[in-house]
Amino acid sequence: MQAELTRRALLETAAQLFDERGYAGTSISDISTLSGRTSGAIYFHYASKEKLALAVVEEHFASWPRLIDRHRSADRPALEKLVGLSFTVARAFRDDVVVRAGSRLWMEHKAIATPLPTPFVDWIGVVAELLTEAHAHGELATAVDPVAAAHSVVCAFFGLHTISDALDGREHIEERLHELWLLLLGALQADPDPAALLDRVRADHPPATAPDGPAPDRTAPGRAEAEPSRL
Repeated sequence: MQAELTRRALLETAAQLFDERGYAGTSISDISTLSGRTSGAIYFHYASKEKLALAVVEEHFASWPRLIDRHRSADRPALEKLVGLSFTVARAFRDDVVVRAGSRLWMEHKAIATPLPTPFVDWIGVVAELLTEAHAHGELATAVDPVAAAHSVVCAFFGLHTISDALDGREHIEERLHELWLLLLGALQADPDPAALLDRVRADHPPATAPDGPAPDRTAPGRAEAEPSRL
């Protein structure tokens, strides 16, 4: 049990530094100083900085399946499931240091001397499943191909994250995501009413903070709402 707690503490400390400084800008010595553990303890649990980075990325990927299943099994239309899931994922990227660090590390994967899992592929699959379900129930416009649309939706979602992170550290990600869905749903829905769908989702998944409230603490190690697969 103590070994598990130590491994988790080291992983979260490393994630904080990887998120703030990137892979190249973080050393085992930095992790040792911030965690209060010796370098020897770090190497005991994680044989190298590369292995520690891999563990952070794998933890990022391990965060998603249960979260996805909860949304996918909800008793609501498929498009509402998809939009609700997107807001939950957006909040995890904003608020969970391990999720953020895993994303940054993958972007820097060429500098890491160990293979990392491939992102996005499973996300495209999940979105395609939900859009296919929406199509089967008449929610989707007849001209929309669920598989092709899934690829475009995932590109738009993660492109939004990249820009939001660069401009304001994802502080306004929910507002920006709301704007994106107003645009996308106008093309996806069989009977377009994006505002009404977003209002229903917002009622079930209210914002994590009030619009004028304080920004979330992005430095403290934390957990996503559930458990990141190669998504």
